[in-house]
Amino acid sequence: MEYALACARTACYNGRNPKPKNTKEMCPMPFSLQPDYETVKKRYDAFWAREVLDRPPVSITLPAKERVQAPRKTYASQRARWLDLPQRALEMDAAMRSTRYLYDALPVCFPNLGPEVFSAWCGCEMEFGRDTAWSVPMIEDWDRDAEKVRLDMSSPLFTACEEFTRLLLEKSRGDYIVGMTDLHPGGDHVAALRDPQNLAMDLMDCPERVEAMLSQAAAEFFAAYGVFYHMLKKAGMPITSWLPLISDGRYGIPSNDFSCMISADMFERYFLPGIVQECRFYDNSIYHLDGPGALRHLDALLSISELDAVQWVCGAGNEGFARWAGVYQKIQRAGKGVYLTCHVRELSEVFAALRPEGVWFAEISGIDGEETARAVVDRITAWR
Repeated sequence: MEYALACARTACYNGRNPKPKNTKEMCPMPFSLQPDYETVKKRYDAFWAREVLDRPPVSITLPAKERVQAPRKTYASQRARWLDLPQRALEMDAAMRSTRYLYDALPVCFPNLGPEVFSAWCGCEMEFGRDTAWSVPMIEDWDRDAEKVRLDMSSPLFTACEEFTRLLLEKSRGDYIVGMTDLHPGGDHVAALRDPQNLAMDLMDCPERVEAMLSQAAAEFFAAYGVFYHMLKKAGMPITSWLPLISDGRYGIPSNDFSCMISADMFERYFLPGIVQECRFYDNSIYHLDGPGALRHLDALLSISELDAVQWVCGAGNEGFARWAGVYQKIQRAGKGVYLTCHVRELSEVFAALRPEGVWFAEISGIDGEETARAVVDRITAWR
């Protein structure tokens, strides 16, 4: 693990491109869709440090008064629609310019090719639906199929992600931020290669196979990350992705949705070391903890000193701040930042349960216009 981590720290500069300039020498983009960007960035810097600049960051978006429309097209298949990259870049550009980014909302878009695209880069076939895409498991038999799993940076979907990133950078013209695609290494990657139910059995029948694939996947992931990190840094972008926080350095969103299927002991034995390794690689990280079934792993995750923050996703039908206040409090007591979602009417409960340091109001429902937004931000500013 330590050797792989040492290699990983150079991966951002050992891809296809030369080492970028020192980030301190690069002029920051103005990002006209967020005209207060310099102050907003300081608030996010304070969030990463579990501090407060003047108030916690608050992300609020509203529709723009004038909407931008991209030309419409029809397709013979969902795959054709997903892979029409020039059209998708036009549509995303129109959506960005049709949104108002208020207070600390960041104008971020990313080249979305589905959450399992990393597994596709390593050999899986991809299926495309209307709203998402998913990989087809490729390891039916470990002896026969494991050697087929290899990161291929010349594969069609890898080069498509490079092209998609370039198109968005060209469209953005410094008006908004372009981030990395959604990448899921580690346990979710091996679950995609093998199928989650089969992987759960493998942890009892042949755990050494799982451990070997996790080790291979880590090195491949860091290499792939480095290619896109360089592209964004060369363009003067901060680093971000589908979860729109920003960092001057390496930023990532570790996760393991498969973990809801296994015990705490299995998680800590087989998957926690890779998550620790990933957090050590990043300069800033936020763990995506998805669903009540994954809560059994929270204590182990909070023990990772290099992890900065946690995004707790309670799942549809489980909403309500009061129901999960204890989870948020535990995250704060461990010295981690909190990705917070709540309703306007729950703000008083938030103020009573938490402290402002290290809280990001990522989503506040119940805001119907500028007047409500202003009142909400005034209340948060007065929070002590």
